[in-house]
Amino acid sequence: MDRFGEGSSTATMNFLVDMALSPKTVNVLRNSGYEAVRVNELGMAKSRDREILEYAAKNDMIVLTADLDFGDILAFTRYKKPSVIIFRLKDPSPDHVKSLLLSAIPQIKASLDKGSIVVIDDYRIRIRVLPGL
Repeated sequence: MDRFGEGSSTATMNFLVDMALSPKTVNVLRNSGYEAVRVNELGMAKSRDREILEYAAKNDMIVLTADLDFGDILAFTRYKKPSVIIFRLKDPSPDHVKSLLLSAIPQIKASLDKGSIVVIDDYRIRIRVLPGL
């Protein structure tokens, strides 16, 4: 695959949660009306980051992770999709992730639909539209 698909914008956001985040994050998203699955539920717990990105791109999903490698891969390859949300938190507890994620989604949805790397830290949200320059 020489370019990840650009995907389509749908009313429902679909999330693929990496092993670096708690399974509670999946439950929070599902209970909030979003589609969400953790990579281990797909038999991908030991998959390489690139394989996870390819799966997310093919299935129009947004990757949630605390692993910076996902952003590096997208920046290097200049793919347009999938979007990735990376958490850089001093307190990575499920409750803290939940609070930040649910408050951020309405602010970042349009960027995610276009294809972006979104970094959420304890004090701010940074958005880099794909492909990066």
